[in-house]
Amino acid sequence: MLRSMYSGIGGMRGFQTKLDVIGNNIANVNTIGFKKSRVMFQDILSQTVAGGSAPAAASGGRPATGGVNPKQIGLGSTLSSIDTLHTQGAPMTTAQGADLALDGNGFFVIGTGTGDYLLTRAGNFTVDANNDLVASNGKYVLSANGSKINLLTIGGRTTKDGDKVKDYSIGQDGSISVTIQDKDGNTATYSSNANTEQIGVAYITNPGGLEKVGGSMYKVTKAADANAGSFTNLVGVAGTGGRGKVIAGQLEMSNVDLSEEFTEMIVAQRGFQANSRIITTSDSILEELVNLKR
Repeated sequence: MLRSMYSGIGGMRGFQTKLDVIGNNIANVNTIGFKKSRVMFQDILSQTVAGGSAPAAASGGRPATGGVNPKQIGLGSTLSSIDTLHTQGAPMTTAQGADLALDGNGFFVIGTGTGDYLLTRAGNFTVDANNDLVASNGKYVLSANGSKINLLTIGGRTTKDGDKVKDYSIGQDGSISVTIQDKDGNTATYSSNANTEQIGVAYITNPGGLEKVGGSMYKVTKAADANAGSFTNLVGVAGTGGRGKVIAGQLEMSNVDLSEEFTEMIVAQRGFQANSRIITTSDSILEELVNLKR
């Protein structure tokens, strides 16, 4: 059977995967905190028809000869990797105090406050009925030491009946300043304690090693084969240890470039068509071979 037919099948399969990835990128062009993916290919094993030889000096009456390169026939292509590109997305100003973006490296930390956590660049957070800072999925936004953040307890204050959050602001280091009104109408401003009440930012050595879990969130495991990097001092204060700064009132948009994706889609479409033509051409040759008997 012709090798080219199987090469064409492998090529069609690869370009179909590429189109799937491009389709997902385009579908998430307006998804907050989304990071696009790309498909990389590599060739498969090559069949060696004839081996190479090194140059030989003249000897025994034989003239000197130059080296000969090996003759090999490639057997198609396969997927090399599907990479997630963690480049910075464009900022979108919302003027909402709980909308946060990261200027630089790092991820916001989302979890239940009991040790498990997810990572995200989507900072569309809200304050719930208990005055906890939460993500859109209801999980808590965690501080630099891994605890949930309650606006009424900022500064180590004790919550009293009738207390209400009148206003709050978030600094570039993740610190929070809250103005609280008591039941008598008196107001006072409190600032967050270092680490325990500052919004935590996780620095990941290799963001490409994170696993997507949906909802613009990523999971990092503590398994020995995890490729995201060391877990030592993973979560810390924004602006330290390579972590980006927190920008309040903004959201990070998707880093998908539509012009680039449409161009890649055309390339993938033509690649798929070219590989399908290889199959039809190989089929025509096989047909001619079968007809030789007639």
